[in-house]
Amino acid sequence: MPTDEPAPGEGAGDVAVRTECPRCPAPVAEVGNGLWSCPEHGVVVPLWRPTTSSYEAFAGHLLRVGRFPTYLPWPLGPGWAVSDFAAVVAEGEFPRATMTCVAGTSQLDGPVDVMVISEEPGTGFGARVAGLGAAEGTDPLDPGREVGDGPAPVRVRVDQYPVGLWPVSVSTSPGEWDRSVLAGEAGGRWLWLVLRPASAILLLRDDWILRDVSATGPQLVALPFGGPAPSW
Repeated sequence: MPTDEPAPGEGAGDVAVRTECPRCPAPVAEVGNGLWSCPEHGVVVPLWRPTTSSYEAFAGHLLRVGRFPTYLPWPLGPGWAVSDFAAVVAEGEFPRATMTCVAGTSQLDGPVDVMVISEEPGTGFGARVAGLGAAEGTDPLDPGREVGDGPAPVRVRVDQYPVGLWPVSVSTSPGEWDRSVLAGEAGGRWLWLVLRPASAILLLRDDWILRDVSATGPQLVALPFGGPAPSW
C-alpha cells in the first residue's frame, strides 16, 4: 500500500499525502535527484493524494500546483462536497495533472461522484481514473480516437468558454456500467469527466460550469469538504 508522508515542502506535522504512480495504484520510491520510480512503470512523475479531504489539504494542493488548472463544478449544489483531489507533479517542475472529485446526491441516481481531471497529453492519469484498459492488460495514456469524432454530444463551460466532450468507451473495462467517461480538450490539455454511477451523465443536461479555482482565494473557505473518497 502507498505510504503516507508529507508532500514536498511540508513538515511532518502537516497534511499527510499518499505518493503513488499516476498510471497505477502502486507506491513510488524516491531514487535520488528528485526522481521517483514505480515498480511497474519505471521513473514517473509522482502523484500526490491527501489521506483526507479538508480545506487545509486543498490549500496545500493549490500551493503545490501553482497556476496549473484545478477544476471544480461551480457553484456546488446544496449537500455536495469536495471528497477527493490529487496532483501529478515533481518538486520544482511544472505539474502534469490535477484531479478533483465532488460527491453528492441526485433524485434519480442517489449517491453520485463527479471526477474532473486536467492533464498534459501522455500523462496517463485520466485513463487510470477512468479505469481504461484494465481488463485487456493495456495501459493507455490518452483518450481514444472517438474524442473529436463528429459533433460533441456534451458541452460544458470552462470558466467562460464552451468545451465539447465526447464519450470514451469503457466496454472492455471492469465495472463498465458503474461509470460514464467523457473527454475533450481545454487549454491545450485533456479534460476528463468521470461520473458514477453511469446514469449520472444525465446531470450534464443542465448548464454545467467548471471553474479553475487555482486563484480563487478567500471564496474557497466556504467550500464543503469531506465524505468518502472514490476508488480509482
